[in-house]
Order: sequence, then structure tokens, then C-alpha cells
Amino acid sequence: MIIRAAEGTIRSLLRGFPVVTITGPRQSGKTTLAKTIFSGKPYASLEDPDVRLIARDDPRAFLERFPDGAVLDEVQRCPDILSYLQTAVDADGRMGLFILTGSQQFGLLSGVTQSLAGRTAFVELLPFSLDELEKVDKLPKRLDDMLIKGGYPPLYARHVSLRAWFGSYVTAYIERDVRQVLKVQELETFQRFVRLCAGRTGQLLNLNSLAADCGITHNTAKSWISVLEASYIIFLLRPHHANFNKRLIKAPKLYFYDAGLVSWLLGIQTPQQLETHPLRGNIFETFIVAELMKSRLNRGERPNLYFWRDSNGNEVDVVIEHGQKLMPVEIKSGRTVASDFFSGLGKWVAMAGDLSSGPTLIYGGTDTYRHKGISVAGWRDVKKLEL
Repeated sequence: MIIRAAEGTIRSLLRGFPVVTITGPRQSGKTTLAKTIFSGKPYASLEDPDVRLIARDDPRAFLERFPDGAVLDEVQRCPDILSYLQTAVDADGRMGLFILTGSQQFGLLSGVTQSLAGRTAFVELLPFSLDELEKVDKLPKRLDDMLIKGGYPPLYARHVSLRAWFGSYVTAYIERDVRQVLKVQELETFQRFVRLCAGRTGQLLNLNSLAADCGITHNTAKSWISVLEASYIIFLLRPHHANFNKRLIKAPKLYFYDAGLVSWLLGIQTPQQLETHPLRGNIFETFIVAELMKSRLNRGERPNLYFWRDSNGNEVDVVIEHGQKLMPVEIKSGRTVASDFFSGLGKWVAMAGDLSSGPTLIYGGTDTYRHKGISVAGWRDVKKLEL
């Protein structure tokens, strides 16, 4: 079994909170991790209709079955139980009683924050990171293989084709999750919307363009983007506010949490197809930004990631806040470092002055070194950087 980087974080939090809530996309390993940490405690999945019925009909009796705590899986399916859980943990007084898991932010987070405020810590678990895969020698050797496969745990535990697994994943996601949140009448339209989003990964979010290309209204596009965010399919990277006397772009950039899902949605099935695909650079950027997100979320930290772009086209792919300092990160998919890879970083450092710290270039090659004050890292070594 692949040891998750978030395990130590969760064990530490359980010493100071009666409840820890693990959220994240479906199939990211939440249940497996929760069962590993609470290997000696009972497990109940509220996805099961019979379990959910008992929890809804008599929540007090349901919780009394777990006097020493338990893993309660997919609790967004029975949010009413959270108020009764608050009473139970308050009366008990012990730490580390329950681990809750959920695959949707809608409903779950609002219910947890209202009922369990101050009683639960949150950890967001994403698909496998580079570091997790490398420690068990499962990291693909070639970059393009990694970009096509992605990091969802079942792809590393089963003998299943990527095409079959991603196809069933998207179908199940649409049928089970989207219908629970939205009344989506045209599932084919929504699926086309998701594919259009994949074609815009790593780009500024333009809701008007997205809506027009999909044949839906602006408000519908906005609503569907929110659902994709809540279900951990996509995330929006916000622009940093530092303007350096420049007019800034205010729109966020759209990214997917998993590069493999993006590749599948774009119809890319082989490394050869990816090699010449016009969006290969966007997919690589998506992969690296998601890795930066994982490193923070696995430590239980809120992401401090932004991008920076002004109206003159000056841009830095990622800006990381470190206290009062700002670390610029440029991402290039090329396997060979070219001189123009450094131009964006050079302009940023000149404009930011003393605010700039540790400029870094991450590229599609394998060598890691320093060049004129800039840290240069190959894709496999992102985990080694102090980002």
C-alpha cells in the first residue's frame, strides 16, 4: 500500500481535535486512508442506503453504536447527523474520536462548519503526488506517461485501461454527484462543458466564451463551474494583488486537479499523441500547479498560490507567498532549458525588487541546478524544492 503524505498530518490533528474531516475528489483514497489510521475502530458508509436510513431515522441510536468513535464515510449524504455528532463529542470530551470523509464541498462543509465549529480539523486529500509514487517506485519514468495516467489511486492498484477507468469515473461522477447538486437536464451538454473546460486548463477563465461555445447561459456556466470546484474536479487560481504600478488581470485561471483526467477528456490516449498536442504545455502546467497544491494540502495548510499577469502581457505562472516575500515560479514543458525560459522571471524580479525571493523554473527535463540566482528543477524534482 502507498503511504499517504497526509497520514502524519491527520494523526497529529487527531491529538488536538475530537473529529478530523477528510475531503477530496472521489477515488482519491480518503476511505483507505481513514481506515488505515483508524484500523481498530468501526467503519460505516453513509453511501449505503440501509446505513443512511438508520442514521436519518434515529441518529442518536446510530452514534451510540460507536462509543469509542468510528470512520463515518461520505457524511454529506446525511448532513443532519452532524448536529448529533456535536452533542456526542462534547459529552465525551476525548480527542481523536471520529474521522469523517466527504467528496463534495457543497452541503458537507457548510454543515460541518455550522455543527462542528472548533471540534473538527479539515484535510483535503488529492490523488497521489510525485513524492508518494516515487517512494514505492511507482512513478512513471517518462513525463508524458505521467501526464496521461495522472495520480488517481485505482490506476496504480488495478490492472485496468486508462480509457475504461476514466470513462466510468466521469460517468459515475455525472450521474451520482452532479444530479445531487444540480438539476442537470442535458447530461450530454454538461459532459461537453467539462470537455470544454479541459481545453481551457491553465488559461484565464472566460465564462462568456465558455457559455457561448457550450450553448448555455452565463449563469449556468458559472453554476456548473462551482459544481466542478465543489466536487474537486477543477480549482481556480486567483491573481495576486501586487501591481508594481501595472494594470492587473482580475480573472482567475482554471486548472484541473489531475492531468490524467484532462488528457482523457481531450481524447489523448498515447504519449505520441500528447507529444504533438497543442495543449501539452497547458497539461504540464496543470500537473505542476496541482503538485504544488498537494504539497500544501498534505501538510494541512491552506494553499498560498497565485499567478501574476498585467495588461501588458507580463506574467509569472505561480506566485507563492512566504510571509512578506513572494516566490515567482515559471513552468515550461520543454525538455531542454532555453534562454527565453528565464525572461518572465527576470522581469518579475526587476519589478518586485526586495519582495522577490527564490525565483524558480520548473521544466519538462530531468536536471536540477542553479542558473544566475534562479533554481532550475526537472519535473521529477519538484518535491525537493522549498516551495
